Amino acid sequence: MKIAIIGAGNMGGATALGLAAALPQARITVTAKHAATLEKFAARGIQTSLDNVAAAREAELVVLAVKPWLAQGVLEELAPVLSGKVLVSFVAGIPAAQMLAWLEGSGVAGACTVIPNLAVEVGQSMTFIHPLCGSDETLQTVRSLFDAVGRSAVVDEKRLNAGMMLASCGTAFALRYVRASAEGGVELGLYPKEALGAVLQTVKGAAALLEAHGTHPEAEIDRVTTPGGITIKGLNAMEEAGFSAAVVAGLKAWTPK
Repeated sequence: MKIAIIGAGNMGGATALGLAAALPQARITVTAKHAATLEKFAARGIQTSLDNVAAAREAELVVLAVKPWLAQGVLEELAPVLSGKVLVSFVAGIPAAQMLAWLEGSGVAGACTVIPNLAVEVGQSMTFIHPLCGSDETLQTVRSLFDAVGRSAVVDEKRLNAGMMLASCGTAFALRYVRASAEGGVELGLYPKEALGAVLQTVKGAAALLEAHGTHPEAEIDRVTTPGGITIKGLNAMEEAGFSAAVVAGLKAWTPK
């Protein structure tokens, strides 16, 4: 497949690197305004371009990975070469009706709003996909692409924002826990690298337990927690400090007032 990624920012760049590693047979071109931005991609054997239109013209699937305030202008620029192609938009916060209005007359074969997360770079993204137009075959093409770099879920527009907060913004939320836990480990007497390494392995192990057993988190928590033990004391102290409430509040922060 020939893929053009329009925009080499954090998410576009991570996607280019992840897809290049997962799909070495694909022909990937990534674009940016400045040549310096593209150097690391060229060093990895990924094709680069300073010309959005030229890159999109040669592609079968075009990924729009620009800031929301640039989306309309870039789509207008690309419109003459989008006919028959599949468009994937990473642009968050643009209603489906607005995106379809911008694409009217372009002749795209299909379009989806897609919200991956930064772990797409290492093949571990949780990606949410909302189809805007096109066939089931088009949707499957997009989904298979992101299944190659993690896992995907197809959702309606209402649940897309929830997926964004849980999995895309959620990467930062999870890393903030890792940072806090590592800092606590240092306070308890571990060296910083020891603490961080321990937290990373613990988080990986906890996730692996849930995946292997298919259990609810509380079931695995119960296995660790003994009556009168230190684990329950720690859990209760975290809850008293508002741990669970803070996590839920963070996830709901996107909700319009």
